[in-house]
Amino acid sequence: MVAGVGIDMIEVERMAAKIDKGSGFRELVFSEKEIAYCELMTDKYQHYAARFAAKEAFFKALGTGWLNGTSFNEIEIGNNADGKPELTPIGQTAETLKAFGPLKISVSLTHLKAIASAIVIIEK
Repeated sequence: MVAGVGIDMIEVERMAAKIDKGSGFRELVFSEKEIAYCELMTDKYQHYAARFAAKEAFFKALGTGWLNGTSFNEIEIGNNADGKPELTPIGQTAETLKAFGPLKISVSLTHLKAIASAIVIIEK
């Protein structure tokens, strides 16, 4: 049963400006695995922006907004063996989200030169 749907979009240029500012934003928002992945990409800011949008969409789908006990860099967007994106809560965030019971999380990412977007569907 679908428990929630979230969608978000962001300008790639806005994400680039935040990361290039060098204030620790990248490490605050993205996991080490996400950073390693994005830094290998030719258009890395598009990939960062899509992952940021997915994190925002996740909290919208959860229906709570950002929660105490959760961190953006502990909502990890990776890819399975076939390249399909996956959203996985890790660390303390995974522990906090156990209160919601088992969740099946689906995520889809898209990005163009100027904009990135993501949708998240949560099923219980």
